[in-house]
Amino acid sequence: MVASMAAFAVEDVFIKSAAQALPTAEVLLLFGIGGAIVFALVAAISGQRLMSPEVLSRPMQVRMVFEIIGRLFYTLSIALTPLSATTVILQATPLVVVAGAALVFGEKVGIRRWLAILIGLAGVMIILKPGTNGFSALSILAVLGMLGFAGRDLASRAAPAGLGTAILGFYGFLGIVLAGVIYALWDRPEFVLPQARTVLVLVCAVCAGVSAYACLMKAMRTGEVSAVTPFRYSRLLFGIAFGVFLFGEKLSGGMMIGSALIVCSGLFILWRGRKLRSAD
Repeated sequence: MVASMAAFAVEDVFIKSAAQALPTAEVLLLFGIGGAIVFALVAAISGQRLMSPEVLSRPMQVRMVFEIIGRLFYTLSIALTPLSATTVILQATPLVVVAGAALVFGEKVGIRRWLAILIGLAGVMIILKPGTNGFSALSILAVLGMLGFAGRDLASRAAPAGLGTAILGFYGFLGIVLAGVIYALWDRPEFVLPQARTVLVLVCAVCAGVSAYACLMKAMRTGEVSAVTPFRYSRLLFGIAFGVFLFGEKLSGGMMIGSALIVCSGLFILWRGRKLRSAD
């Protein structure tokens, strides 16, 4: 899980670097196509079919929609706002997933976990600073991306269990391609021929993204979920470190307080859920 989070943070760095040389829509298209090709090859080698009735199921359709939303707005946030702030806001995803599981799937969430969710979301508000001079409307992009990823994770719970990692990865990256197409139709950018350095950056982004996804699936499918999930928050450390040392970003007091609230709330929810399951 730690390796996965480190690779995702590296992917963010390369995506942000590529977005400085290419239109965001073009970055999404090239990155998505690269990742889809890799997972398609893996599926072919392992004998998995890319098209099956399970792929067209309603949960997979919903998952694709949220994948597009999450990837589009999260990539825009990486390109247009500080990497450290975007990474911090993303850490609220587990909080939204727990709340969504209670509202959508009827899972039992007690008052303590609801309070933790509210505290974590308060941490997001502290980082966003709405109603103050420090508020930037662009920061909403990270929130929309986070909500998209939370919806994707919820839909993944209902996805057919028979679909392998390569299939989910292929359609995940296909969602990135569709996000690029949608944004290109809206923004109508002038695509440019990438230079050799930018191509190398995108190749590195694809390699990091595929590795991160593979490590994540390995961790979630072979380890105890309640044991490995807390290590998701290691992405916060990697993202902040890259933002500060590579892009010269500065951490405000509000961001540090908000980060602490989000992480502590998420860890409490995980601990509380594990305790309740043990009691059952």
